[in-house]
Amino acid sequence: MQPKLIIHGGAGNSLKGKGGLVDVRNSLQEIVRDVYDRLLQGENATDAVVRGCQLLEDEPRFNAGTGSVLQSDGQVRMSASLMDGTHQRFSGTINVSRLKNPINLAQFLQTQSDRVLSDFGASELLRELQIPIYNTLTDLRLKEWTEERKDNFQKKMAGVIAGSEEAGRGTIGVVALDRNGKLAAGTSTGGKGFERIGRVSDSAMPAGNYATAKAGVSCTGIGEDIIDECLAAKIVVRVTDGLSLAESMSRSIQECVANKRDLGAISLDATGAIAWGKTCGLLVAAYHNGQEIKDTLEWGEKETVGIDKG
Repeated sequence: MQPKLIIHGGAGNSLKGKGGLVDVRNSLQEIVRDVYDRLLQGENATDAVVRGCQLLEDEPRFNAGTGSVLQSDGQVRMSASLMDGTHQRFSGTINVSRLKNPINLAQFLQTQSDRVLSDFGASELLRELQIPIYNTLTDLRLKEWTEERKDNFQKKMAGVIAGSEEAGRGTIGVVALDRNGKLAAGTSTGGKGFERIGRVSDSAMPAGNYATAKAGVSCTGIGEDIIDECLAAKIVVRVTDGLSLAESMSRSIQECVANKRDLGAISLDATGAIAWGKTCGLLVAAYHNGQEIKDTLEWGEKETVGIDKG
């Protein structure tokens, strides 16, 4: 089967300046190219998703891994999840710190009896596995947090792109279909930024990351909105119930618009169809449809659902 791949680096309102657009596009396309080459060589969907999430977490411009935003107390706490569609198995970590790639911990937990760990438990596991301590803080994120302290944290969230003047919704995600027709999805985030200590995002829930043998979805945006819609699972269940991926995405996003949600989603199904949707101005996503790499960076601001059948 022809592999398919779609990734995202968050959602928001705009990418300011031509240089920003070019840099983000180049970054996304480089990651798509790397991961898609692995799929062509026979790598399975789950490993490809982990690789894609690692590369996105390592890119400081995105709010996950290195470059994660700071919470209200000035600390970085990250969440990530992985779902193997073939085995319909979900794993994740919530509010973990001092780790370069939270998706790695989610991957390890795939094979454990306890598959979702929160802050203290995740920290204990890091020590057990002897994973090196890593500082994800960047100068840009520290400056952003320091500036917001002056205004008593009036901003609702941090930027989707590091250094952006626009408030955004920062998450990264990957959905892959491999040569054997198997699907997987992964999502990782540094959170909203400036949030209350202990707040849990959608990224480590089936609401924000879900996959079965039929379809896979990764979400981005306001976590609370995604949780209220249970968006990722909803889209996948609709595909399982017989709707096409395009119909499932369209109906789900229409409901989000009606409920005034602020979010985006990327998806693949077992036939190789690719779909994405948003209720905000911009979805930072790129994909490989089996023939070429495309992205959504200049997709119409008022458009809500897109589909590519390759």
